Amino acid sequence: MMRRLLFIPYLIWIVLFVVAPLGLMVGYSFFDISGNPTLENYGAFFSSEYFNMTMSSFWYAFLITFFSLLISYPLALVIRQTERKMFWLLLIILPTWINLLLKTYAFIGMFGKEGLVNAVATAFGLAEQQLLFSDIAFVIVSVYIFIPFMLLPIFNAVDGIENNLLSAARDLGASKWDILRRVLLPLSMPGIKTGIQVVFIPSLSLFMITRLITGNKVITLGTAIEQQFLTTENWGMGSTIGVFLILAMMLVMTVTSGKNKEAGRVGRL
Repeated sequence: MMRRLLFIPYLIWIVLFVVAPLGLMVGYSFFDISGNPTLENYGAFFSSEYFNMTMSSFWYAFLITFFSLLISYPLALVIRQTERKMFWLLLIILPTWINLLLKTYAFIGMFGKEGLVNAVATAFGLAEQQLLFSDIAFVIVSVYIFIPFMLLPIFNAVDGIENNLLSAARDLGASKWDILRRVLLPLSMPGIKTGIQVVFIPSLSLFMITRLITGNKVITLGTAIEQQFLTTENWGMGSTIGVFLILAMMLVMTVTSGKNKEAGRVGRL
């Protein structure tokens, strides 16, 4: 009886802040800009315009996730071998305490024509680079922001691997590449999957960075939702895009979840 009573506040929270907002969003998706019931929003979403936008969102989310993983995994292995692990983790996580808007404006100053990047390029005799308002700048800024979120689950996974397993692999004649491929990667796969989830899913709905860094030259599903709600005030179309965005997130979570079959093969060197 007591357990059921303790569950009530949690149930109320879920209903008010998860189920109800989702229900409102799904409901609004069946109304046009004039408030009339319609299915045209779903038909419009499957047009070439929104299809290209969806593919663009997935492509940029993939790039952001890929480069975040490419940087975070070796970094996690390096931190794992240091004596002051928490200190180095704190240094990397510290920027996440700073407001996202402030960090974005800092990059605007760095990537501008008179910013730090061009100052360094000029000092080395290179031509000025127009990084601001480009997709390259968008990917760089996004990767910088998401690296701590990718690093933490990966570090927790690799830090929990027993050194005895690595020593045993070396004693059996495994090379560094074999140890990475057959021991470290399989055992740290749960952390990698979690990192992919916490980076890829938010990357699909970025909109503030696209507006400030690229000047809306990069359009994602998040940007489209913002425009539909705040600019055209078409809540129905904005809700429809949100519904498909949630479905895409559920698909990503399904693909990256599940048991790690490779972990059972560790040691077959």
